[in-house]
Amino acid sequence: MLNSIIMNLEDLSKHLKLSQTTVSRALNDFPEVSEKTRSRVKSAAQKFGYRPSHHAARLAKGKAMAIGHVVPLAEHAMINPHFADFIAGAGDVYAQHHYDMHISVVNSDEEESLYRDLARSGKVDGVVVHAPQINDYRIPLLKELQLPFIVHGRCDDSTPDYAFLDINNKRAFSRATEYLIDLGHQRIALLNGLETMSFAVRRKLGFIAAMEKHNLCCDPALMVQQEMIEPTGYAFTKQILALPEPPTAMMIASMLSAMGAMRAIQEVGKKVGEDISIIVYDDQLSFLQNSGEIPLFTSLRSSIREAGKTVATQLIQHIQQPDNVLPQIIWDAEFVIGNSTQRLQH
Repeated sequence: MLNSIIMNLEDLSKHLKLSQTTVSRALNDFPEVSEKTRSRVKSAAQKFGYRPSHHAARLAKGKAMAIGHVVPLAEHAMINPHFADFIAGAGDVYAQHHYDMHISVVNSDEEESLYRDLARSGKVDGVVVHAPQINDYRIPLLKELQLPFIVHGRCDDSTPDYAFLDINNKRAFSRATEYLIDLGHQRIALLNGLETMSFAVRRKLGFIAAMEKHNLCCDPALMVQQEMIEPTGYAFTKQILALPEPPTAMMIASMLSAMGAMRAIQEVGKKVGEDISIIVYDDQLSFLQNSGEIPLFTSLRSSIREAGKTVATQLIQHIQQPDNVLPQIIWDAEFVIGNSTQRLQH
């Protein structure tokens, strides 16, 4: 008996003498299927306990129902806690909308061919571009391939014509640097991310703008671009604390780097917030919370997990409604006062 077994799409379509695509479209209420056929298909599905699968949805919509994330093996280690939290946020949205996640890890010299393969094969309906760089070739490439995409960040365009979500990094670092200057600090160090990436370039521009506004010197010995991990924060901070005239404050690009800086400061018998002030960019990593009524660090705060959710939502909407205006979103980072900053004591 048909109703004594679990039916799949092929069984149901054979029983109804309809194509699998027609059955899928009827179950998903596509308007091109007549009301009579839709009613017959739904009655049979209910009778035999059939539940549409992802495969059925793909047939019905003519889509892969998958989003691509391409991770190049390069100087910047993309597989890191920031990427993991972003993916966790995006994954929540994909699950809600029944999309799969397609992550590809490739050598940098194979990245372009992979994008071309994704577009040609139809394996994904769109892609997220991570860690945009100055003059990023991926933007014109994806436009050429007509593969829907959204950028997590921005390139250096003054008038971008692509979908993106970014932080106003220049404004954030300018504002935070001015806060330190208002506290009396003049020797301020910058521990930045890799400046091949546009977010780090914008942060440096914001830092320099605030320093120059107050006629303060941007000492090259106090400025560095590095991978945003704990060991680099430790090594750079050890180095600048040994200078004849060490800084009295630091702007740091990530919580991981800040933890390394704090370790170095404590090793030389100094205290964060008393002997040296720190402002950190806080992505609100799930495993490293800068929380509490008064947080440990004064910070520029913006959740990278929420960014993942928003990017995924906007890309799916762009895929489903390609004629709509491209989403271009710029968030301001929240400025949170913590225990790591204090007025300079002369």
